[in-house]
Amino acid sequence: MTNKEELVFLPLGGVGEIGMNLALYGYGAPSNRQWIMVDCGVTFPGPDLPGVDLVLPDISFLASERKNLKAIIITHAHEDHYGGLNDLWPGLNVPVYASGFTAGLLEAKRRYEESRGDIPVTPFKAGDIINVGPFSIEAVAVNHSIPEPMALVIRTPLGNVVHTGDWKIDLEPSLGPLTNEKRLREIGDEGVLALMCDSTNALRDGVSPSEKEVSESLQKVIESAEGRVAITTFSSNVGRIRSVAEAADRAGREVLLLGSSLKRVVDVARDVGIMEGIKPFIGEDEYGYIPRDKVVVILTGSQGEPRAALAKLARDEMRNIALSAGDLVVFSSRAIPGNEKAIQDIKNGLIEQGVNVLTDSEALVHVSGHPRRSELQQMYAWTRPEILVPVHGEAAHLTAQRELGLQSGIATVPRVRNGDILRLAPGPVEVVGEAPHGRIFKDGKLIGDFDEMGIGERRKLAFVGHVAVNVLLDSRFDFVGDPVVVPVGLPEFDYEGEDMNDTLYDAVLGAVESIPRARRKDLETVREAVRRAVRAAANEAWGKKPVVTVFLTKI
Repeated sequence: MTNKEELVFLPLGGVGEIGMNLALYGYGAPSNRQWIMVDCGVTFPGPDLPGVDLVLPDISFLASERKNLKAIIITHAHEDHYGGLNDLWPGLNVPVYASGFTAGLLEAKRRYEESRGDIPVTPFKAGDIINVGPFSIEAVAVNHSIPEPMALVIRTPLGNVVHTGDWKIDLEPSLGPLTNEKRLREIGDEGVLALMCDSTNALRDGVSPSEKEVSESLQKVIESAEGRVAITTFSSNVGRIRSVAEAADRAGREVLLLGSSLKRVVDVARDVGIMEGIKPFIGEDEYGYIPRDKVVVILTGSQGEPRAALAKLARDEMRNIALSAGDLVVFSSRAIPGNEKAIQDIKNGLIEQGVNVLTDSEALVHVSGHPRRSELQQMYAWTRPEILVPVHGEAAHLTAQRELGLQSGIATVPRVRNGDILRLAPGPVEVVGEAPHGRIFKDGKLIGDFDEMGIGERRKLAFVGHVAVNVLLDSRFDFVGDPVVVPVGLPEFDYEGEDMNDTLYDAVLGAVESIPRARRKDLETVREAVRRAVRAAANEAWGKKPVVTVFLTKI
């Protein structure tokens, strides 16, 4: 192994998937590298992870490198970029740099979740430079669907890296900043070794519409609506919230906010001055007294979350708030892959109530915060990198940007996935190793891997149920009383109408009685015979084998 100093890139999340973004940059000899972390995100569990609250990147690689980790820099306050900090920072305990808005949201989130301990955050904004170890990191303003996003210029003795974070080009955003073309061109003139670039929209041609166009379209929707208008969007999209509030005001309507995460974001936005000029929102107790054509509701639940405000409205479960036939719900958002079924279920619930539904496929009510292909080519032209590394995306997105980069004249576009240690300099650009990587899971108050959290067993229980059996044997190894059989999650009757409980009870009796009394001294043999008999009886009657737990006691 060489002891020559190297600059390496190591993604532990977000490269080969949407969400859970976490990138490490290392400098030094392989045996003695110093590291910085960019972002610390989460993703959300699907139905294949029953009971799991959050999915976090596995950072076990840092266990042996903790003393060499110099800083964590957060590009913006979306959950997939900062949502893992509260849970993972206590094991790292290094300086964190983030914008004022991100710091405020982190603190509000910590209080809401009653997280352990404070995370000291050093304010870091566009134009600032921090120096840690061999790294000098400059923040550059970019535009995205949240306040105060930033790209990072990471300067090292072996070259400069531009880490874009999430960004797009919007010349008329409802909320700044603009993506700083001038500064990015200057950095390109300085020389860019590598561009780590957002791939989320790399499959989409052209340029994204402006947020101003979305705002104007939403205003027309509100003005033409005869009843109430409810608009659901990402709670972090403060620019969209401002746009809706301003449009409602111009249309002579009051605005109600629904959803705890939405209210937290707006509170933080007010604290940092982003909501100046916006009228106070009404309270839930005022909603019922306002004419239907004089109110707009901004609410959470755009991704079909079952406990969010929109889902409760679709189920008509809110005490003070309801929608009526003829009201309008606008999905000012895009469906994150995997959420389509949950979103459709909510739409169906609303439609059953006679509520009209409007999505971005029918009107310009949403625009993505990520660059399309023409915008990506603009970034290439501004920064003129020697190396392009597509990040933030699934395989299709990464491959699409790789092909675009090659077509645009960038000579080196390596294939990188989570866990790959990519050497950027010196010498050939190549993957030189693999680090431990994967996923860990937050389940209630605990965090652990798949096996530690019992997720596999829980998944099995969700499919086939559980049977608990309690058997007492006397000194002669005969039954003391009747066995107790408790099935949970099994059908009550089999296909012939026989009671499933009776079927399983008979299986327990038969299993014990088939073992000669002399052999019943081996309690483990009896326990396993009962377990197998119950599973076999259930399988014959039902076609599935439940999880079976046998409690066997000799008195």
